[in-house]
Amino acid sequence: MHARRLLSIGATALALAVAGSAGAQTTLNVVTAGDQNMVDYVNNYLGPKFEALNPGVKVRAVGTGPGDAGSQKIYEKLSAQQKAGAATWDTDVAVVHQRGAATMVGDKLLLPYRNDVAAGKLVTRDTAKNALGANVDGYVLPMFHSQIALAYNPDLVKNPPKSFAELTKWVKKNPKQFGYNGVKGGMSGVGFVMGWVEANSGLGAKLEKGPYSAGDKAAIDKSLAGLKDFNKDVTLTPGNAGTLDMLNRGEIAMGPVWVDMFYTWVADGKLNPKTKLLLPSPGLPGQPMYYVIPAKAANAALAKKFIDFAESPQVQADGIVKQFNWYPGIDPQHVQSKLTPAEWNKLFADVTPDELAKYGRPFPLSDYFTDIVEGYERVVLK
Repeated sequence: MHARRLLSIGATALALAVAGSAGAQTTLNVVTAGDQNMVDYVNNYLGPKFEALNPGVKVRAVGTGPGDAGSQKIYEKLSAQQKAGAATWDTDVAVVHQRGAATMVGDKLLLPYRNDVAAGKLVTRDTAKNALGANVDGYVLPMFHSQIALAYNPDLVKNPPKSFAELTKWVKKNPKQFGYNGVKGGMSGVGFVMGWVEANSGLGAKLEKGPYSAGDKAAIDKSLAGLKDFNKDVTLTPGNAGTLDMLNRGEIAMGPVWVDMFYTWVADGKLNPKTKLLLPSPGLPGQPMYYVIPAKAANAALAKKFIDFAESPQVQADGIVKQFNWYPGIDPQHVQSKLTPAEWNKLFADVTPDELAKYGRPFPLSDYFTDIVEGYERVVLK
């Protein structure tokens, strides 16, 4: 009996030891807005690599859905925990859009962490400081940059227009050969409209940095009247994919597209590999997704370590560039040595890093964004 009792005590002690070991595991909770591929990237690629380097850590990612609505859900979750007075919050890392980040910084929901991680020194682009006119400096690091550019068939467009002014003349000479989807059915068309207004309204960088003035609607409407005339000679496409599909079939010769979507279509054999990209002056918008840390994250130190790893040149090269054809979140020159010349040229042969820095624009402030979309429907579609 005594021996059995000792055995029983030993078994119990072992069970408690195992339970204690399991309990010692730290779960890093990541909540991400965006499509399902964002969740898959963390759970299937980034998380396992980080776990291998940090025994006892488990990375768990959940998604809140695409677009600004996904970021809004994260905002609502953090805001509720803030109002409840919770000592710690159950989100350690969040991935959000620009508008969401701006709102969260304004409501003091985020931790300033950029200066605490080595990768913070690898980002100089304005998007790490300015989100749709809001100062987010120190609170964000771009996970990646998406970008809208003009795709064109070089067999049909021998001397592509380098600016919106040249594009206007080209469309007059080549009616129905330029296609985009207006402000419905996809953000590539919306981005083109935003770029048109910036190029033709005389408002320039004010659209991006403010201050906002409702009195600017007159200048916006005037530029949109010019776009209505421009549209007489263009083909309206059914959406982001529709523009690429019509390019591939030769139904149009040029149109705005998302760069990552463009390269994915080429890689999948759905788009003529001869098709090229350009960024016209004064530019077209793109948008980063941001890594942020909630103000009272339960595992803030580990969150900083995770983001620093995710922003490292090797991970940015292998994960962001090679897997998704996104532009890196950190400055491209820090990633170049981690890519073969063929991999680098695939992403930057047409639009160089310097051109991306010069002509890659943010979307306008949210109030201007609304004014432009509403103006398009009122002026262009009437």
